[in-house]
Amino acid sequence: MRTQVAIIGGGPSGLLLAQLLHLAGIRSVVLERRSRDYVLGRIRAGVLEQGLVDLLRRAGVGERMEREGQVHAGINIAFRGELHRVDLAGLTGGKTVMVYGQTEVTRDLYAARDALGGTILHEVEDVEPHGLETDRLFVTWRQGDRHCRLDCDFVAGCDGFHGVSRSRVPKDVLETFEKIYPFGWMGVLARTPPVEHELIYTHHERGFALCSMRSATLSRYYVQCPATDAPGDWSDATFWDELRSRLPTDVAARLVTGPSIEKSVAPLRSFVAEPMRHGRLLLAGDAAHIVPPTGAKGLNLAASDIHYLSQALIDFYRTGSEAGLLAYSDTALRRVWKAERFSWWMTGLLHRLPESSPFEARVQEAELDYVLSSKAAMTALAENYVGLPYG
Repeated sequence: MRTQVAIIGGGPSGLLLAQLLHLAGIRSVVLERRSRDYVLGRIRAGVLEQGLVDLLRRAGVGERMEREGQVHAGINIAFRGELHRVDLAGLTGGKTVMVYGQTEVTRDLYAARDALGGTILHEVEDVEPHGLETDRLFVTWRQGDRHCRLDCDFVAGCDGFHGVSRSRVPKDVLETFEKIYPFGWMGVLARTPPVEHELIYTHHERGFALCSMRSATLSRYYVQCPATDAPGDWSDATFWDELRSRLPTDVAARLVTGPSIEKSVAPLRSFVAEPMRHGRLLLAGDAAHIVPPTGAKGLNLAASDIHYLSQALIDFYRTGSEAGLLAYSDTALRRVWKAERFSWWMTGLLHRLPESSPFEARVQEAELDYVLSSKAAMTALAENYVGLPYG
């Protein structure tokens, strides 16, 4: 087989890149080691920045999002038993976020690739890129008892934190930065109406909590828990009781509970790999960086990578210029580190930090008190939450 761009990873990053390249007349093949049903079964966050919303529209996959997604102009922070609203739109000149599940984004991208006849190969094993520093680049893999080869010009590594792509950057070239947090998020998905029409982030002495949603009838809730906890350690009743205890009294009274339809514990990690380009291998999304979910930046940060990468590849094939490709890593990483900073800051601001001294705990409360009483501080929070510009 022969193509222009081989894309390793069939999640939203890889599919979005394939779609944008296709619309520009650039051929690609997507290689995904899991089945389509598995990919579509993954439950992920769904708060989309304005930049990602615009990118999905440009990719021609925004119709269902526009119809079913929920535009949010603010978020709430619960502190000392009271709700404080952060007016995202008012503080950022009208910018908002869209609540629309990552699974739905992926479903829309699959439909778009199918409609255009895009090549997506599932359940491929032993994927291996070769010749990354040469102009004779190819990728091999095994599918059942068949051994396959794909010749290409570039490889886009969109295969996540545990994928093969990042590991093919030589150890003397790759530099990684990591922080592991000593707690996780116990998450429950339930067919119940959300407790509030906008998200609630809670700082409480018992730990962080988040009230989110996927739709008007599907709610997603989280509570901070020890990193060693497993879903089976929490019954539904225990989860709902703990969530109520962390919410303001009037909010807890409105909470509608029900059987969980999905339950999981998400570990929290900050991670960055530099550089994001090695030869003709270009990393994007979780293959290059991970953020704790507090700031809702994971999918959005992957989208900004795809924006820069697609533009660089389109420019190369239209003009022959490699300037965008050579600058890709530095350009993407500037935005990556700003999102890492915000996610780290918001995590430290809202969670109960086990290692904190009494002094540090009081300083944390003072900082949150300041943020919620200062227009300047809330503006900085709002600007980062709705998403920094791609420029």
